[in-house]
Amino acid sequence: TACHGEGGISQTENIPSLAGQPDLFIQWQLIFFRSGTRKNEAMQPIVETLSNEDVRNLGAYFASLPPKKDKTPDADPDLSAKGAQAAAGRRCASCHTDTYAGTKGVARIAGQREDYLLKTLRAYKSGARRGYEATMAEALQPVDDPALVELAYYIARAR
Repeated sequence: TACHGEGGISQTENIPSLAGQPDLFIQWQLIFFRSGTRKNEAMQPIVETLSNEDVRNLGAYFASLPPKKDKTPDADPDLSAKGAQAAAGRRCASCHTDTYAGTKGVARIAGQREDYLLKTLRAYKSGARRGYEATMAEALQPVDDPALVELAYYIARAR
């Protein structure tokens, strides 16, 4: 709650909302953190103590929470249109589904915090983010930073 927010809805810059994330996605991320594949100063001491049962329970818990319901306002429809075009061109829906709700081990990105989405897109593009890096790096390699901004803007407003 302190980091990821009440009910799994983050109110903190660059911290993702976990509510409504697919169960297996949460489990994989916890395993990536626990194994050291993904690194985060705040997460490391927490995940080191998690048992496999804890990982399964946390995955089920966050998957059971409803995702953010209120729609982030679209103050820039042109930016949204460019983001939609970038998402279609990068085939984002082929993994994240047509509604960007994710599935199984793939993240729900619809309605995620825009700042977190942009940070994550940049990290995958640079190779700094581990886990799924082959697929994400390949998809993002030809995308310039303005298009990453457009993608993050659009997906944060998708429902």
